[in-house]
Amino acid sequence: MNKVRVRFAPSPTGPLHLGGVRTALYDYLFAKNQGGEFVLRIEDTDTARYVEGAEEYIEEALEWCGIIPDESPKKGGKFAPYRQSERRDIYDRYTEQILKTDYAYIAFDTAEELDAIRAEYEAKGDVFSYDNKTRNRLKNSLALSAEEVQKLLDEKTPYVVRFKMPVDRTLGLVDIIRGNSAVNTDALDDKVLVKNDGMPTYHFANIIDDHEMEITHVIRGEEWLPSLGLHILLYEAMGWEAPQFAHLSLILKPEGKGKLSKRDGDKFGFPVFPLNFTDPATGNISKGYRESGYLPEAFINMVALLGWSPADDKEILSLDEMAKEFDLNKVHKAGARFSKEKSEWFNHQYIQLKSDKELLNILKNSDLNLNIEDEKLVKVIHLMKERATFPKDIYDNGKFFFEAPISYDEKASKKAWNEETSNLLTEFSAMLSKVELFTSENIKQSLHDFAENKGIGMGKVMMPLRLALVGELKGPDVPDILELVGKEESIARISNAINNFK
Repeated sequence: MNKVRVRFAPSPTGPLHLGGVRTALYDYLFAKNQGGEFVLRIEDTDTARYVEGAEEYIEEALEWCGIIPDESPKKGGKFAPYRQSERRDIYDRYTEQILKTDYAYIAFDTAEELDAIRAEYEAKGDVFSYDNKTRNRLKNSLALSAEEVQKLLDEKTPYVVRFKMPVDRTLGLVDIIRGNSAVNTDALDDKVLVKNDGMPTYHFANIIDDHEMEITHVIRGEEWLPSLGLHILLYEAMGWEAPQFAHLSLILKPEGKGKLSKRDGDKFGFPVFPLNFTDPATGNISKGYRESGYLPEAFINMVALLGWSPADDKEILSLDEMAKEFDLNKVHKAGARFSKEKSEWFNHQYIQLKSDKELLNILKNSDLNLNIEDEKLVKVIHLMKERATFPKDIYDNGKFFFEAPISYDEKASKKAWNEETSNLLTEFSAMLSKVELFTSENIKQSLHDFAENKGIGMGKVMMPLRLALVGELKGPDVPDILELVGKEESIARISNAINNFK
């Protein structure tokens, strides 16, 4: 059996969508599972929709995700070049080849002429299709005489190359994910293979490149299912063995109906792109997962399970673990519904798996303006990461460690503070000032002794103390807060609270 080779072949027409990341990921996982190779190829023949910077964005996004190609435009490889715009001579050679067969012809119809024919059909309530029922009445090399064709060529009349769809053939189609199906060629039209500028369309270029690059498996989105019959016939026309195909289901909106789009992200407040993307035409910025605080491991784990289930319904897997388990036969046929809550759950899980030192480095490399010594920040991370969904939550939710409260939550104040509280905390503050080794353990013992001597429950001291230190009734254990805030600052905060509630 030939070595497994798969390719991810995006068009640089904009940022990489969540669905594109999943396709690249499944390609990568399948290749690694099979001991094969993963190729990144840029299909940039659609010059009208080309977006400046999109190719660089795609490469950076895959790198952030850990999906590293074995061959790519940046990395090179034995089948270079990996940009379609640089492969024109290869396509020209195969265009000549297919025109010598009975599977292709040239057509001189202008866009205006075809629009006029469509309008005629629509006026009669019909739909026009350039196919085996109409092609012999149109302006092409099948309907015109050899002399007429040559005259048009001599006059440099623009033309396209179309595929000549066979008449009334039933094609058996095999898909690894979806099983067997069939299509009759009479239901398919004569697609353009080569545009009038000489560049091939996706249909022709991708099968040439897949053949030339020895691709064994084509894993792509279900939007290409209607083109499978044409692609199988193109392999037949060229006399080549077709690869195996697997068509992935859609990633669905959070409501479960329809394909997930950027508008859904805007509506529900989540990114649909891996990285921030700035539209060069408008300057508008689309938010990415990286900039939103997602860890790449969490993001890629979440994406992997949008349509695939590992053994034993495990949910937390590293990229290597996914590669060991990945099986195209276990990819779901049905669409996978995206969940913002689940994506945040994954990020929370991976925050917990990170060491305090790793999270320190992440926070220091973030856009937060941190003017805090590392030793103190590591201790804050240790106390706060259990409650964090994103790295910045550690800082945002733990700001009270670095800044004294300037106000006190009204609802919490009513609950925690009464007429006796000020005197109680004044006494406790005096006791606290005498604690020499200001550690959480010693502070905890002082709190216990104070409550016992006073004959009161711990809550009578703990709640107002928390309010004085934090400004709200939230945060980790009070002794831990006191230790990190420090003796002098803790006593100052207690004093401020007492003065506030006079």
